[in-house]
Amino acid sequence: MNESYDAPPRTVGFWGTALFPINGMIGAGIFALPAVLAASVGSFAPWLMLAGGIGFLPLALCYAWLARRFENSGGPVLYGEAAFGRFVGFQAGWARYASAIVTAAANTSVMVAYLAAVWPALANPIAEAGAIATILAIVTLVNLVGMSRAVGALGVMTVIKVVPLIALVVSALFAADPDIGFAVPEFSAVETVVLLTFYAFMGFEAVVEPAGEMRRPRRDIPLAIISMVAAVTLLYMAVIWGYLAIAPAVVNEDNALAGAALETMGQIGATAIVIAAAVSIAANNFNGSTTQPRILYGMAQRGMLPLWFAGISKRFGTPGNAILFTGAASIAFGVWEGFAVLAIAGTLIRLVTYCICAAALPVLEHREGKVQPFHALCSVLAIAVSLFVAAQVDTKAILVLAGMIGLGAVFYLIAGRNAAQTELPVA
Repeated sequence: MNESYDAPPRTVGFWGTALFPINGMIGAGIFALPAVLAASVGSFAPWLMLAGGIGFLPLALCYAWLARRFENSGGPVLYGEAAFGRFVGFQAGWARYASAIVTAAANTSVMVAYLAAVWPALANPIAEAGAIATILAIVTLVNLVGMSRAVGALGVMTVIKVVPLIALVVSALFAADPDIGFAVPEFSAVETVVLLTFYAFMGFEAVVEPAGEMRRPRRDIPLAIISMVAAVTLLYMAVIWGYLAIAPAVVNEDNALAGAALETMGQIGATAIVIAAAVSIAANNFNGSTTQPRILYGMAQRGMLPLWFAGISKRFGTPGNAILFTGAASIAFGVWEGFAVLAIAGTLIRLVTYCICAAALPVLEHREGKVQPFHALCSVLAIAVSLFVAAQVDTKAILVLAGMIGLGAVFYLIAGRNAAQTELPVA
């Protein structure tokens, strides 16, 4: 592949930018969470989701304020390096990238497992591995041929997965009793599911990673983060309300939303929800496969990885080397049965990035002599919530995290010896 080291073109406008946070947040969870929350806290579930969105807002604001300072690709790499130096910047990017790679592999495995229920031949281990590799290879190819095509494909998938959810809510207005009541549950019941509301919003930060290919990143990324976190919060609340209004009796079904859709929209509605769930997982994967190569690209720009990763395809104008490497790594993890041990630590690894980025904001403002109290408060709250969530994981996940950080340190030392030092402005 012919390549250069020029920057890729800036082709993504606001609506394309907004697709990244919404697809980072909406994956499989929105199709499973309504039944889980309804079973745990009953009619309080929509309001618990609202509380989760409000609790997540300080972290989203920290990212939005940081995004106003930078316009190159890399996201957490730039934030961590600017505040704490190159090694921390590398670890912030590495943690985010490693988490996303194993998550993409895990999600693709789940997709193929669902497809095996329709096509039993996919249950064969060889066929399963082939299907996983094929799906990830197609995603890689679409990303390689251009950001505009990738954004277009992501837009189509977003419509396919969101429209059936909205139709379900509308059907609940006309075919069910909209009065679901309101009852505050015991705190112990809330405590068991409150973490799920945090997980529902993870992934919004993908939008900062390809900033170098957005037309107005300092304006559009902050606006996309805040507006999409708010929109996803409202969508979750509406879907949970619709589920409670239609079919609280089907909480134990494997696909409770499809059961609810069957009640009000018939078999067509139920099928649409099933298709939407599959496409939602695919879009979540595609979102990560589009944004994650830009982390490698940003790290190579900073001299944290070999310059090869900063190679731009002359034909397509995309960071082709980083895209191909990401695709190959995803396929390798996807067909390796032992990768599941890494997937369990994916959330914990991502929380490391959250803490680094949230802490970077007041450090940068202090260095400039203009710390804003509200910004500092949001930073403290974001770190506290992230640490609270991290405290819920088991020892095995912590050991995996330590191993990933150690591996990242080795890569950093190797890159420090071999990579060309190619500094670019960070703000």
